[in-house]
Amino acid sequence: MPAVCFYFQVHQPFRIRRFRFHEIGTSDQFFDDSKNKLILKKVAEKCYLPTNAKLLDLIQRWNGRFRVSFSISGVALEQMKLYYPEVLESFQRLAATGCVEFLAETYYHSLAAVFDPDEFKTQVDQQVKAIRKYFGQDPVTFRNTELIYSDPIGKLISDLGFKTVLAEGADDIMAWRSPNWVYHHPERPELKILTKNYRLSDDIAFRFSNRGWPEYPLTAPKFADWVHRISGAGDVLNLFMDYETFGEHQWADTGIFDFLDHLPGEILKKSDWVFMTPKEVTQSYQSRGELSYWRQVSWADLERDLSAWIGNEMQQKALHEFFNLKNKVLARNNPALTETWRRLTTSDHFYYMCTKWFSDGDVHAYFSPFKSPYEAFVSAMNVLHSLEKTLEQSVPTHTEVKA
Repeated sequence: MPAVCFYFQVHQPFRIRRFRFHEIGTSDQFFDDSKNKLILKKVAEKCYLPTNAKLLDLIQRWNGRFRVSFSISGVALEQMKLYYPEVLESFQRLAATGCVEFLAETYYHSLAAVFDPDEFKTQVDQQVKAIRKYFGQDPVTFRNTELIYSDPIGKLISDLGFKTVLAEGADDIMAWRSPNWVYHHPERPELKILTKNYRLSDDIAFRFSNRGWPEYPLTAPKFADWVHRISGAGDVLNLFMDYETFGEHQWADTGIFDFLDHLPGEILKKSDWVFMTPKEVTQSYQSRGELSYWRQVSWADLERDLSAWIGNEMQQKALHEFFNLKNKVLARNNPALTETWRRLTTSDHFYYMCTKWFSDGDVHAYFSPFKSPYEAFVSAMNVLHSLEKTLEQSVPTHTEVKA
């Protein structure tokens, strides 16, 4: 009985505003509150609210046979609560169905797993508490920021007690293997790995409205036929994508909501097919063998590596300096300062500095609130230096502050 496993990422950063040099040391207003509110409202009305309503309808229509999963960053949850509580309530209605699994990640959608394992554990613990608070679930599945994963990161995840992790099915990692089976960590066999089928996932997320694509238009019956061909050659089809695929990246007039409306019925026409959440997948299927992620992998760009965040000197300098500020921040034992610093570790700030203006550049430009990666870098570094001045003016406490 093969399964479809739908996973959606929901994330919105607290975006840094254009912070000028002359403001260093004179302003602590680092974030663009008006833009954050505006973007959250726009995405909520184009994606979150209509897609949540559609998913709720599908779960009810199919009597719980349709099932999905989400990871929602802590900073996205904060903005929902601040700017549009109805969105958070709509996710809670989905949670109440018992057909939706909420995954853990880093609260601030950060690169802490790569740069600071202790900070990583702190942010994961904070996220677990948020999922428990808002959705009444204790996460057992982990999805790291941007699907960033490697064998060492897998050990960190296993140490935190998670049983399942999501990862990108990069070609060089998979080699001869299919992404349509369950695997396990080479040194931690108790940690099961679900690998994204990026070809079929990207058919929906990126190619759906591309009129130049040979398979355009993508209909629910056509896609279901591709899914059904996996029968006998895999246990699970992992479809992982940004939630904004629905209504934001693929606008309503592309037919994306009609596609979503009909897809479960087309897949379930084959009586041996089911929908499962990641937890259910790893409870239902045995691992087909160990899978080593010998390099750091993400789901970004053609390379599926970390070059979207650490690919140039600006990004490397900014990341190094922001994470190096941690001990000075924690020494002040000031919750507001700590919160500010952690919001500044969100991966998006460094993504906006990406200079990959070739095959993937249009994607980076689409997401950035800045006119150029250089403006993103200058604003971030001005904020960093202003925060440093604030720390210099405050007095460290003698209380030991743990990350």
